[in-house]
Amino acid sequence: MELIPSSGGAFEVTVNGKKIYSKWDTGEFPQHKEIIHEMTTLKNNS
Repeated sequence: MELIPSSGGAFEVTVNGKKIYSKWDTGEFPQHKEIIHEMTTLKNNS
């Protein structure tokens, strides 16, 4: 996991180059369980 600083209110989560969450798309910060669910789904589908 790597934190890459940004500006302008961006908050995006990517896993292996695939965006799994974007605050710009949703307008809100994710819940931890949302991120864990998406990461688990990606792991199980690989």
